[in-house]
Amino acid sequence: MPKFVFLATDIALFAILLGIALYARHAVRSVNLRQTWSQVLKNPSAVSAGLVLLLFFAIATIDSVHFRPRLPPAADTPAGAAAPVAYSTRTLSLLDVLLTGPRESVERTYSVPLGTHQFSKESILVDGKMVREFPRLAYGGRHLKDTTTEWLPDVLTRSAVGLAFGGAAAALLWGLAAWRLGRREEQGTGAAFGAIWRGHTLYPWKAALLTLSVMALIAGWLAALWPHYHVMGTDQTGNDVLFQAIKSIRTAVVIGSLATLATLPLAMLFGVLAGYFKGWVDDLIQYLYTVLSSIPSVLLISAFVLLIQVFIDKNPTLFETGLERADVRLFLLAVVLGITGWAQLARLLRAETLKLGELDFVQAARAFGVSDVGIMRRHILPNVMHIVVIVAVLDFSGLVLYEAVLSYVGVGVDPSTNSFGTMINGARNEMSRDPVVWWNLMTAFGFMVTLVLSMTLFSSAVREAFDPRARSFRVRRLPPPAPASTATASTSAAKA
Repeated sequence: MPKFVFLATDIALFAILLGIALYARHAVRSVNLRQTWSQVLKNPSAVSAGLVLLLFFAIATIDSVHFRPRLPPAADTPAGAAAPVAYSTRTLSLLDVLLTGPRESVERTYSVPLGTHQFSKESILVDGKMVREFPRLAYGGRHLKDTTTEWLPDVLTRSAVGLAFGGAAAALLWGLAAWRLGRREEQGTGAAFGAIWRGHTLYPWKAALLTLSVMALIAGWLAALWPHYHVMGTDQTGNDVLFQAIKSIRTAVVIGSLATLATLPLAMLFGVLAGYFKGWVDDLIQYLYTVLSSIPSVLLISAFVLLIQVFIDKNPTLFETGLERADVRLFLLAVVLGITGWAQLARLLRAETLKLGELDFVQAARAFGVSDVGIMRRHILPNVMHIVVIVAVLDFSGLVLYEAVLSYVGVGVDPSTNSFGTMINGARNEMSRDPVVWWNLMTAFGFMVTLVLSMTLFSSAVREAFDPRARSFRVRRLPPPAPASTATASTSAAKA
């Protein structure tokens, strides 16, 4: 039985997921919230983006189950004696176990995507002579005897098989969706499939199924090729680039979600207090977030990160492994991003509270003697939560990009932590090589853009549904007016 390890970010991420689940349960039971979120689910782009986000969050959750494997008993243990329990000093995650092959397939240095040879030449011994050649990779394409003639047919065959399995899974999804919709609407499966394809359904089934089909095709292609090749190549140390990009998903999700959560308490507290009490309280809070906003955020965060690093370096005994040390820095970086980024939301909440404080129901509550705390809890907070939800979803994308910028300038996460910013930072020198090592940068860029774009599309639909002023009402175009003769004939026929 392995020894489970609970890192600070693991606990925080699971707490956030629990909070999201409780909010979803509350939204299902609330009529207003259920109707509002149903508007989000009727948006095709939001549904597609939401499925991509679910995949990213699922990968981050699997990668947050950490443990230390149990070591086998020593060879010199006497027979019949109880062997002492010992655990490895290396902490793994459930994702590491699922991707053991790519994780352990470490080459010597760079290799191109789907390559069989090293990217750079080395002096190797061939027939008793030292020559400069591209050495064969230890894992990539090692099943091939002659890479010149066998590589392309092998890649094409495996790609076709993987895409065929992915297509079969996608066809099964379409069939199950059509059967389920037909059974619910009491119609045939073929008619239900036609309704889905033409978009004649209440919810955008077509967008969801197309997104799942693309995921199935990509998964099938990777399942066919990844065990035999480095699909996105290797980096300078020979590690699989695709594996590092998948491991970086957890860092991006932790930074985005935890930093957003750390922003909310201060923003909600100061924003509501400033807008409700006004006067000197409002002046003091405005002065506070004006001073905070006047300081360049990069310099402020860098100062905090350097202080954190000094604390970690002076207290090495607080951490058993290097992973725990890197995780504490990641956790505190997310907290610092949240503490320094609450001013914008506080301004919005202050303005909304100023407006709500002048409405009749708040004035009536004051007249009936309701305390200030009671008014803020019962009347102010519930009516500003839509702004909190909108800003929280919108800030996620910005924080993910912020982490990449901070890691690029060297004040982000620990260098041993996989992140998109670390990969992009490492690619600076690679882009100046000749020939250029482009796959490390492009893989990190592609994953990060997919995550940020999905959250942006989803947040746009959330803003449209929760903010009536941003809601777009689609008006059907009226048919063009009929000619005068046709209109007159129609009127005469109606009278007759």
